[in-house]
Amino acid sequence: MTFLDPALVLDTLPQMLLDVGAIERNIAIKEAWTRDHGMVLAPHIKTTMTEEIVRRQLPGCWGVTVATTAQAAQAVEWGATRILIANEVLFRSHLEQLRSMLTESPELEIYALVDSAAGVAAAADAFEGAGRTLRVLIDVGITGGRTGIRTADEAGPLAALVSAADGLLLAGVSAYEGVAPNVRTEENLAVVDSHCRLARDVFESLEYEVEQPVFTVGGSAFQDRAAMFLPAGAVNVLRSGCYVVHDHGTYAGVSPVPGLEAAAVVRALVVSAPEPGRVILNAGKRELAYDAGLPVIVAHHRGGALLSGGAASAATLTKLFDHHAIVDDAEGFEVGDTVDLGISHPCSVFDRWREVIAVGADGVEVWKPAF
Repeated sequence: MTFLDPALVLDTLPQMLLDVGAIERNIAIKEAWTRDHGMVLAPHIKTTMTEEIVRRQLPGCWGVTVATTAQAAQAVEWGATRILIANEVLFRSHLEQLRSMLTESPELEIYALVDSAAGVAAAADAFEGAGRTLRVLIDVGITGGRTGIRTADEAGPLAALVSAADGLLLAGVSAYEGVAPNVRTEENLAVVDSHCRLARDVFESLEYEVEQPVFTVGGSAFQDRAAMFLPAGAVNVLRSGCYVVHDHGTYAGVSPVPGLEAAAVVRALVVSAPEPGRVILNAGKRELAYDAGLPVIVAHHRGGALLSGGAASAATLTKLFDHHAIVDDAEGFEVGDTVDLGISHPCSVFDRWREVIAVGADGVEVWKPAF
């Protein structure tokens, strides 16, 4: 990532900053990679839930992926006409919301997952007599993982329930290979491959009620492995999300897509230097993602000038509190300096901010994530 202007005047610190040029380059790179690997893209917009980013993603995409019905409704407001909900929708009011959305928007397609007879029954009950149908994907999981059937034998009976239900259409199969740890060991890749192979076998074993059934995989870590197991005759949908801003941590180390740039930092202020070699920043758990590794210092500024960046500094963030971070090996840091913190796992940072500062060639804009 190109260092964002250290002299940028901000109304408050800490503040999340986005590099608009990097976001746009990431979008183009990912779209090209997806095409080259025989897939179409339905980015998981829960990563950012930011209108200005999603609208940049939409033109080159088959659709968008969301996690909740609320996110689906927001995606429609932003112009999405094909939505994949990467979950089983069970709650009656949520299913009724989807029914209403389909009724109100004739051009809209909605896909949702099922992995249980109870899930099929709930959806079938809510969509009985509906003028528009909910498209249903069989969710294929992994032992010890999250949702999804665990064996191929479960698929046929579940698919039969969907096909028999009024208001539902059996439209394909979904899997999420990203439940594996984000490391590229032979053992871990074997687990990923086994999962993708099972999902493909399930897809090939079923008969569908749509002309072009969907086979969808997700994640930003192992999509190259998933691309090795795409079935013929499917619309092969990739639903990665993190790529759009990438990161300075877990995905920087594991993503198979070359050229992606980290496009987000949190700029924080050095507010205390209580001990030699240790400083305290005014950003903590309420402002920073930390579920996939602590943030890293990618730039150090003083008086609006860049002093050092990334590997040029040995300073390391070692502990987070609610609104403070401890930085050790911080020789040369002074109270009043600012630092840019690179994030690992962008899905866990956007929801912490009501406003983010987007820095582009045409100036600075305020974008508002909609969580």
